[in-house]
Amino acid sequence: MNIKNILVTLFAILTLGFTSCKKEKQQPDANQTGSFTLEFDNTVNGAQLMLNTQNYTNANGDSYTISTFKYYVSNVKLSKADGTTYSIPESYILVDASKPSSSLISIADVPEGDYTKINFTIGVNKERNLAGAQTGALDPALGMFWTWNSGYIFVKLEGNSPQSTAANHTLTFHIGGIVDPNNTIRTFSTDFNVANPLRIREDKKPQLHFKVNAGSLFTGKQNVNFAQLNFTMGGANSVIVANNYVSGLFELDHIHN
Repeated sequence: MNIKNILVTLFAILTLGFTSCKKEKQQPDANQTGSFTLEFDNTVNGAQLMLNTQNYTNANGDSYTISTFKYYVSNVKLSKADGTTYSIPESYILVDASKPSSSLISIADVPEGDYTKINFTIGVNKERNLAGAQTGALDPALGMFWTWNSGYIFVKLEGNSPQSTAANHTLTFHIGGIVDPNNTIRTFSTDFNVANPLRIREDKKPQLHFKVNAGSLFTGKQNVNFAQLNFTMGGANSVIVANNYVSGLFELDHIHN
């Protein structure tokens, strides 16, 4: 065998070895953990959310601006194709549209695996509502806790509309409540494309990118007319809004592995 053939053979062996190692690294290790990022991209019916400056139109034809948009995502759970699940401990996330850093959340110490579904609570679960004021994302100082009602605001939207009959044409939508018939705790879930699951690996950091539609508060099961509904802090009107956004607030845009 001449030197050229020897080199070709060695290259083939090294290439095969490298390829084998690479394949092995693609397989999850149950004893390892990794991380991923949740990204929440705030929009209004397909347009980027711009606080205070941009005019939007709801399904009723009413124009409005948004000055405040905040919401809780909690009790995040990932599922695999075989039905096994992993609940992320203490996953209470407050996204505030006025603070871009709050829209990008890193989740660590997740067991390696290929996850095919995510679900989470829109708001704060009943047990934490009954536990009183807390810390971190649940700190009352963040403006999402009713001290008079001992409970959390799940979704908060404030703004203005010429059609609003409230003083100064304001819009005040503070959605919360955990007691039937005015329970507004809602759950979101979505399956991932089986060809592109969320691949958690020790040496990777994939990203789940969600579009979040503030306009979904005002359309869905019942279109909101700002001349008739422009203020709610819990109660039956909050149920109307929660029933609207449960199917339209969050949409998985893509997974970047």
